[in-house]
Amino acid sequence: MQGVGVSSALAPGLAENAQAQTSAGVIAGETEITLTVNGKPLKLTVEPRTTLLDALRNQTELTGAKRVCDRGTCGACSVLIGGKVMYACSLLAVDVVGKPVTTIEGFAVQAGKPHPVVEAFVNNDAQQCGYCTPGFVVAAKAFLDGNPSPTMDQVQSGLGGNLCRCGTYVGVRKAVMEAAARMKGAAAPKGGPNA
Repeated sequence: MQGVGVSSALAPGLAENAQAQTSAGVIAGETEITLTVNGKPLKLTVEPRTTLLDALRNQTELTGAKRVCDRGTCGACSVLIGGKVMYACSLLAVDVVGKPVTTIEGFAVQAGKPHPVVEAFVNNDAQQCGYCTPGFVVAAKAFLDGNPSPTMDQVQSGLGGNLCRCGTYVGVRKAVMEAAARMKGAAAPKGGPNA
């Protein structure tokens, strides 16, 4: 307690109480964790306050999830936790231990071919600067996994948690509709982004 203006006479037992809290299961300092990311176990050393986004970007070189708002409102850092879209900037890495984490890198290319959502985003010019694109692709994949035959209104509502500063929403929605058709085995709609 030295240097914080509290004498040991005024706070008897404070140091012992702090030690008891640490030994009672509160994580203090850096700790080693194992995350299951894209089907592979990854051992990381993190502080308890480290977000999943920081752990992924800084320790695993998986940089698809982007830091934009850092407040859990834009969706650029979207990842899948057990198949559900979550914002990696608002999750602590220690809280996802034992849960499957999937980033865009985990499904964007399968067997040497782009995932149908990725391909549809390219076909429909559903990206401009590209910063929000990985988050939209993750959200679109999860949306289509749960709703393989959406209407355009359902797509708009289903991707409402992701924002694009460039305004590529029309292309994104068309891409999701094309990906839905491709994932069901149908041919891609003709006409591309300006149809």
